Amino acid sequence: MNRNDATKQFHSGGGRLAELIDGSPQVELPAPDTDTPMVSRSVRLPLETYERVRAAADARGIGVTTLMRQWIEAGLADLDDSATVSLADVRRALAALSRPTAA
Repeated sequence: MNRNDATKQFHSGGGRLAELIDGSPQVELPAPDTDTPMVSRSVRLPLETYERVRAAADARGIGVTTLMRQWIEAGLADLDDSATVSLADVRRALAALSRPTAA
């Protein structure tokens, strides 16, 4: 039975749907890439932004979600006040050093 037939069967209230589900082959789910429990959140991005993120992930050979998770973790590390010097302060100092100064 194809998808359209199964949809019609479902909407007609036929009792064969459970049989169709029970008779389908088992599917192996991919193993998670981490032992850490994860939470799924939806993020709306402009198409151009998403395409840039996808290109950056492809260039690194990783998935979009993995790259976004790395960026979020790096951003949170910038907020970490337990460090002797915050990463945000280090980055601002480095950026100031790389700018040409007016004479």
